[in-house]
Amino acid sequence: MTIFIKKVLLGTCTGISFVDSTPLRVCRNQRILIHKTFEGLAERGKCSMGWFFGFKLHLIINDKGEILNFMFTPGNVDDREPLKQDKFLENIKGKLCADKGYIGQALFENLFLNGIQLVTKVKNNMKNSLMSIADKILLRKEP
Repeated sequence: MTIFIKKVLLGTCTGISFVDSTPLRVCRNQRILIHKTFEGLAERGKCSMGWFFGFKLHLIINDKGEILNFMFTPGNVDDREPLKQDKFLENIKGKLCADKGYIGQALFENLFLNGIQLVTKVKNNMKNSLMSIADKILLRKEP
């Protein structure tokens, strides 16, 4: 099914893309120690909603809502890790809007060298940086 989706159903990049991840819970937190189905594959992770046991689905979509690429990782993988892989970003160009979890100087520089401008909000303990009005509007539209 994954191969079919990757070959047939993916959209095309329009120059404006959004990236985010969501947890895929395998079981309730109370049952983590006795859960056997995904033993060795699923891991404990933390998201904005708290701790979970399972996987993460990383999605890149364009401004029309079409899926450009996706990846499944164990729950303990950092959100920035898939963006470090060239295969995940092979058809992406232009601006890539993300939330605060994707901030990182090395990641920003690596993406910039590949023709991708990472647009994120700044964290509370960071200095404000100049941002165009168009970029601020794009960050509000993030899914």
